[in-house]
Parts: sequence; structure tokens; C-alpha cells
Amino acid sequence: MREVFTEMPQDEIQSNQLSHIYCELAELVGIEAALKIHAAYRGQQINFPVNLFTKEFVQKQIICEYDGTNVKQLASKFGYSEKWIRTILKTKERN
Repeated sequence: MREVFTEMPQDEIQSNQLSHIYCELAELVGIEAALKIHAAYRGQQINFPVNLFTKEFVQKQIICEYDGTNVKQLASKFGYSEKWIRTILKTKERN
């Protein structure tokens, strides 16, 4: 693998000097974070799942927030169908 030029002081680096994805990252989270991501993951393919939270966490939240009438609101909030929300609630009732 090629040597990486990292001796440049961080305060002299501008996002437009970085390769495309690192430029986007730097504009999103800052130069320092982009450099840390580069150092940790350079050369690797990374896939970010659509869902941020685990299914188990979302299920627990749905059960906690359900008030008997808010299936539609929960579906909208968590990005799932009303049918899936009802399935989660039925599963809870069986346990």
C-alpha cells in the first residue's frame, strides 16, 4: 500500500483538497473526524445500513410508546408499516 501523506497540520487542510468521499465527510463532520475515519478505514469498503437502531431496540420503543391508539404515529415515527407495528404489539401480548 502506498505511503500516506499525513504530516500536514490539520489546520492547513481544507475539505476541497481531499478526495471526493473524504471531502464529503469533512464537510459533514469536520476535517479532524474525516482524517480519523481515513486512518481507521482507508482502503476498505464500508456499507451503512438504512436503519440506525437495532430491530430489538425499535421493538422495545414501540411497546413503551404504544398508548392503545397511536399505531399510525408509531409507524410514521419509526419508518415501518402499521402492519409491522401491530405485529410487534401482538407478539408482546403473547409474551
